[in-house]
Amino acid sequence: MTGSHPGPPAGGLRTTGVQDGPAGAGVAPGTQVAVTVVGRTSGDGTGGTGTSSTGRRERKKTATRAAIRDAAMRLAVRHGVENVTLEQVAAEADIALRTFFNYFSSKEEAVVAGAAGDFLAFVAEFRARPRGESVLQALREAALAVLDRAVTDDRDHLAALLVIRSERSLVPQLLAALAAQEDVLADAIAARLEPAAAASVYPRLCATTALAGMRIALDRWLAGAADTGAVPSFAVLRSELDAVLGELAAGLDRPGTPG
Repeated sequence: MTGSHPGPPAGGLRTTGVQDGPAGAGVAPGTQVAVTVVGRTSGDGTGGTGTSSTGRRERKKTATRAAIRDAAMRLAVRHGVENVTLEQVAAEADIALRTFFNYFSSKEEAVVAGAAGDFLAFVAEFRARPRGESVLQALREAALAVLDRAVTDDRDHLAALLVIRSERSLVPQLLAALAAQEDVLADAIAARLEPAAAASVYPRLCATTALAGMRIALDRWLAGAADTGAVPSFAVLRSELDAVLGELAAGLDRPGTPG
């Protein structure tokens, strides 16, 4: 349903879902842009012409990527992913159709980038948590802080999460983004640990299971919004996260039931 299009330009940049999910999408409009600029365009402080010019180009690219991402998500919320065409996304973002392919390979990738980028802010929040907190406690506090800001600053964000939750066509892009997220979170977890623990299987295992648990908590929370159409209570999300992370903290093994 995307309509005819010229395809990605030869030699042009083609960002994959993995690349643009964790590193190129944001929480609320503006939040991710600031994170991306700091992470990818900061110069060496010399103020040289080359650095300044590069910084402007990168900021323009970041702004264009954000405009496409947000346009795709707005249209998906209004019409459903399957009913949105690439031409509509380009028009909504005020860009040429060929420019779209400099940043995304499909409308699905652009839509997922609009919400999966919460993860970038989540990892930054996790890294900033006090070192004295346990790993799971720091993960809980980071997740709540990011989601609270996202939903408070931009109510459309909740609608976007509901779209991603319900659209089967987005599953491949989500899986690609989630695989990259596990690697990024595992590195952040390892940075909080003693060398022996950081070199063990624990960081990757913890990242994978914690992300799976938080997705379950978020899905259960969003189910309330899908049923009622109202913004669900944040206290419910806290309760769901506590239940999931409590199970992980206690250990997943359970005694079997004698036959």
